[in-house]
Amino acid sequence: MMDQIVIRGLELIAHIGVPAEERAEKQRLRVHLTLDVARFPEHDRIDGTVDYKAVADRVRGLAAAKERQLIETLAQDIAAMVLVEFEVCKIRVEIEKFILPETDWVGVIIERSSSKIN
Repeated sequence: MMDQIVIRGLELIAHIGVPAEERAEKQRLRVHLTLDVARFPEHDRIDGTVDYKAVADRVRGLAAAKERQLIETLAQDIAAMVLVEFEVCKIRVEIEKFILPETDWVGVIIERSSSKIN
């Protein structure tokens, strides 16, 4: 089993939704990320691990960068970006959207792996 970094409950602001009226207003989303890394460093320095603040900042920027219709697309975009830009072997992305009446939230979950797996 690989070591994991977890970012739970990251708030995102995005223009997202199938109808244009829904995309017109920014919406709050919540994302949970589980990052599988090969191994945590044996030294106590950030340069040997994944900087979770840097990941969170990039995910926020990615979500805000353009309109999307589907949270499924956003989840795939997040996974692809993290796998390319960070030393992550596998990622699980969970997105919660607060749009459907009489529900707490609706959401998607995806898992993607990198070709960098050792």
